[in-house]
Amino acid sequence: MSNIKVAKFGGSSLADAIQIRKIKDIVMADPERKYVVISAPGRRFQADNKVTDLLYLLKANMDQNAPYEQILQVVKDRFIGIERELDVDADIDVEFAELEERLKNGASADYLASRGEYLNAKIISKYLGFDYVEAAGCVLFGDKGRFLVEETNDALTTELKKHECAVIPGFYGTKPNGEIRTFSRGGSDITGSLVARAAQASVYENWTDVSGFLMADPRIVDKPRSISTISYKELRELSYMGASVLHENAIYPVRLANIPINIRNTNEPDEPGTFITSEEGAKHENLITGIAGNREFTVIAIYKNMMNSETGFIRRILNVLEDNNIPIEHIPSGVDTVSIVIANKYIEGKLGDVIEDIERRVRPDSIEVFEEMSVIATVGYGMASQKGVAARLFTALSEAGVNIRMIDQGSSEMNIIVGVEDKDFENAIRAIYDAFVK
Repeated sequence: MSNIKVAKFGGSSLADAIQIRKIKDIVMADPERKYVVISAPGRRFQADNKVTDLLYLLKANMDQNAPYEQILQVVKDRFIGIERELDVDADIDVEFAELEERLKNGASADYLASRGEYLNAKIISKYLGFDYVEAAGCVLFGDKGRFLVEETNDALTTELKKHECAVIPGFYGTKPNGEIRTFSRGGSDITGSLVARAAQASVYENWTDVSGFLMADPRIVDKPRSISTISYKELRELSYMGASVLHENAIYPVRLANIPINIRNTNEPDEPGTFITSEEGAKHENLITGIAGNREFTVIAIYKNMMNSETGFIRRILNVLEDNNIPIEHIPSGVDTVSIVIANKYIEGKLGDVIEDIERRVRPDSIEVFEEMSVIATVGYGMASQKGVAARLFTALSEAGVNIRMIDQGSSEMNIIVGVEDKDFENAIRAIYDAFVK
């Protein structure tokens, strides 16, 4: 590990010149902050638009032969305003002349979406006095769009060695033919993680508008406690189940290199935030680390007497889902039962065909379908070594009047997952939080 910190700043931290001045103060306060990864400008106020949203809207209008010039002008004015207020010359007029030419030639959605990060990084590199490193050619995807992990690490490592301090746009890279390819939304987190690994950083700082991870969603639980330290595995569970401070795929690159992540608040830079490390079973003030969940699942409950003695029973069910290109969230099972938990977005319009195909292939005694389900994960390494954790959780839900429709616990005993009806989602999370924290 070197004495290098990689600092990634999210859209809320870069929404306007006022916020960008804050990030300059943060970067300059620590000479170890050598590499800065930039998102597109986010909302300046509640009714404002994120630049990336505007760019996607622009593309949608183009595809529908609807007017798009006004949207383009709004985006252009946003960047010119930032450039002028920061008193730098990043050739934004020239950049937009090229962008308009690309639009006339049928620019792709990925290309357009990436311009928010690209243009913001161009301005901020000038403002910080850092070199600009283009993500295109360093963050690499294959011909079919598959992200190339090791090839990217090699390319970034080579390029970063040429720059003592640099600004890198997040969110995108290129295919072998030079075509721009983006990550999913929030993908600047991934770029930051990739840069941290390539730089062999001592820490990857992810600056946002919250002071680290909270034990539960503050929109559901009033003033939930913050988490000072969390392991990669615990974070992966919470991120996957809906805790959205950090993109779930941003964990893998730094985990490979054993680099800690520090979630920090741009507006409260003195707050220590949350450290994410490889250390499992880190001591927490509470028995659990956190609670997270998602709505809009469907559970297919399949019953067949003597299922456990029928070779290939579950495999045939999984083949049905694979044939329909449906990923699975969880598969809790018993001796004669198995439940398949699927996100609604994957099974929409396919449910009838899937049920019919399962009946044909495995001849179950019965199939029940539970729609409008929510899945909630209670996560923490401390749970495995303590007796009565599950009993406390189920008692809390029972006393809150929540009917549990599904229970699943991994072999690591790091989490307990319950399925409840959508209408009970928020009540269930509050009940679990109160049982373990208050």
